[in-house]
Amino acid sequence: MSLLSRAVARSRPSPGPLRPSAACARRHLTNNGFFRVSEEVRDALHAGTPVVALETTIYTHGFPYPENVALASLLESVVRANGGVPATIGILDGVARVGMHPEELIRLASSAGQAATLKLSRRDLSYVGGLRLTGTLFTGGTTIAATMLLAQLAGIRIFGTGGLGGVHRGAENSMDISADLTELGRTPVTVISSGCKSFLDIPRTLEYLETQGVGVGTFADGRPGNVDFPAFWSRDSGVKSPTTIANEADAAAIIHAQHALQIQSGLLFANPVPVDHAIPKEEMDLVIAEALRQADASHASGKDNTPFVLNKIKELTKGRSIPANRALIESNVKRAAIVARELAILEAKEREAHGATSSSFLPVLQHNVASEGKTSNASAISSGAPSTPATSPSPSITPVEIPDLVVAGALAVDFSCDYAPFSSNANHIEPLPHTSNPATITQSLGGVAHNIAKAAHLLGASIQLHSAVGEDLSGRAAVSQLEKEGMSISGINMRPKPARTAQYVAVNNANKDLALAMADMSILETIPQQTISDLTTSLFNETSPRPAVFVADANWSSTALHAWLQAALHPSTTTIFEPVSTAKSLRIFPPTISSTAPFTVFPCPLVDIITPNTYELSALHDHAHQSSFFEHKSWFAVIDALGIPPSGLRVPLSLATSSEMVDRGIPQQAIKLLPFFPTILTKLGPEGVLLVKILSANAPELHDDAERRHVLARNATGSESIGGVYVRLFKPEKVLQPEDIISVNGVGDTFCGAVAVGVKSGKRVQDVVGAAQRAASLSLTSSESVSPALRGLRGDFEKP
Repeated sequence: MSLLSRAVARSRPSPGPLRPSAACARRHLTNNGFFRVSEEVRDALHAGTPVVALETTIYTHGFPYPENVALASLLESVVRANGGVPATIGILDGVARVGMHPEELIRLASSAGQAATLKLSRRDLSYVGGLRLTGTLFTGGTTIAATMLLAQLAGIRIFGTGGLGGVHRGAENSMDISADLTELGRTPVTVISSGCKSFLDIPRTLEYLETQGVGVGTFADGRPGNVDFPAFWSRDSGVKSPTTIANEADAAAIIHAQHALQIQSGLLFANPVPVDHAIPKEEMDLVIAEALRQADASHASGKDNTPFVLNKIKELTKGRSIPANRALIESNVKRAAIVARELAILEAKEREAHGATSSSFLPVLQHNVASEGKTSNASAISSGAPSTPATSPSPSITPVEIPDLVVAGALAVDFSCDYAPFSSNANHIEPLPHTSNPATITQSLGGVAHNIAKAAHLLGASIQLHSAVGEDLSGRAAVSQLEKEGMSISGINMRPKPARTAQYVAVNNANKDLALAMADMSILETIPQQTISDLTTSLFNETSPRPAVFVADANWSSTALHAWLQAALHPSTTTIFEPVSTAKSLRIFPPTISSTAPFTVFPCPLVDIITPNTYELSALHDHAHQSSFFEHKSWFAVIDALGIPPSGLRVPLSLATSSEMVDRGIPQQAIKLLPFFPTILTKLGPEGVLLVKILSANAPELHDDAERRHVLARNATGSESIGGVYVRLFKPEKVLQPEDIISVNGVGDTFCGAVAVGVKSGKRVQDVVGAAQRAASLSLTSSESVSPALRGLRGDFEKP
């Protein structure tokens, strides 16, 4: 998945012919028994799409498992979100891989710390490749030198990493000089890093690079004049950079000229560590001096020197070097992706200038608008006319239609951690507390509202998602991924710092059942009330057509949630509430209520349809009971009109559901909540879905022979609005076995989105539950929170 949006609002390059400079370069290596380029990377290179190389020693010898998996996923997402394709490079079973599949990357990262996992430089590639032919299979991470070489063989010209190797202090005696520097002198790949490790000899490193003919520049990063070459954890080193680069466009121009001139050496562009994570030079100088002193005292030299010094720096900075390290790697990869994109744009413009017939640019879509019969920004750009932002369509463009569904709630970055015990013993099901557990970790775009909206979108509905993200990497990534999923981003509000994009971490046991979840959804709870008011006013007003269905999740604050629901309240709009969790579900209720308060203080119903699980249903019931909501006169008015006999409904409920379910009180709790939620769809897991709803006085179910058995009580008071109670258990068509289940994340959201689509199409709730269960089952067997296979169910949700 993609985890960063465009940092610069520029057009994306479209497929085009081979770059002139690339055509003159050294012949690239084709796939063979020692070298493999993934299909995605090959296609991207052929199409002229930006590609960024990523090394793997930071995963095998830098960060422990599973932190390295999360970092790998993040860095690849950073590249994707900035318009590029990541090419993570490593060695698996003696084969150099350029562009690794998630399974391959997880396999490599999970080998971190093992003696058999090698750190591989240029000199090692033929060794591990050759011994593969004798049956000895080596796996390892590639250093900067090896990554540069393999990237160049594949035709990749830009490489984002953390810190470069360099000349060690005292190298005049030890000759300890990193192979990275020599590689830069003979391999035409641009490396973007935060300089070199600051415990190295920075002046001699720059002198050596000059001798090798390597062009070195440092990004100004908003600073005036000639800036310092960075010192990894510090933005300054006391050594001026040979050149200063203003921005990514200038960097791309330098790379373009380098390759056009066929200069067979690399470029080093230094990117200073982000200000928020930088450690002052004066402080780091003292730390490094002490770390080097202890290294000398411990006789840590050669290949043992760098790991020893890094560990001491971590200790002496009390761990501050670690977040700084992560931040600078992420920042470097982001900048590499933007440079790669700028380079592709520059070369596309050059092709146009030389009369290329293909369109050079395609805009990034800002809205899910069909292009038929419309004038697009693409034609304006390719013809040389000034473009207009996609968010401000010209008068000649047909306005965007009002969506069928509006969904408001959480848009989040999801991490799914599936416990993968080493032992095959059936007793090893649950992850162990207070320790690290082996797991398979995946990352995707999620959030309850997003999943609901995506399910509805895949089922053919026109949707609009309203949510908020932070002005951070994850937020930009989320917006970019929404665009890739084909959904409108016009309802996404980007909040400035300190707002953080929502994140959700699910820890599942060996059977893929949720064992623990952690959620940071606070961003929705901190949006100013005026902003919510402005949003609801613009969306729900008397002059605009209303959506057929409005869905809200419980990640909003109680005040914001009620503002949304009250604004959406209208005879032509069905409102749906997804409770999210036992704690958040209670936000649907007003904070206080008096038993003598007038009806208008506590509107009934609060929402038309609610989709809790059994825990959320119990939480809602218990809260209503403890808060005396069941003593309110408006509650009694509805309950009395349902026609429940004095003897109760235990026997009919047992026949409609099961004795065990009645013993647990599930249908009884739902019936007591009907005055607040007239249609309740309780998700029972493998037991199915329980529908409990109020029938209107003229409901056809009251007179339909096929439906009468589900009508457990009828109004006998002559009510003009209430006809009775409908209770129906929908058992699943098939109960999946644990081995068939890939992920439970997003299953309930898929169900809710499918129900919304069915209701939008004019179907009765009971007529859409079966199809919604099938949709949820598809997500159970998908590695994604919402299965792409939902498209195949569109026929089940069409208007009757």
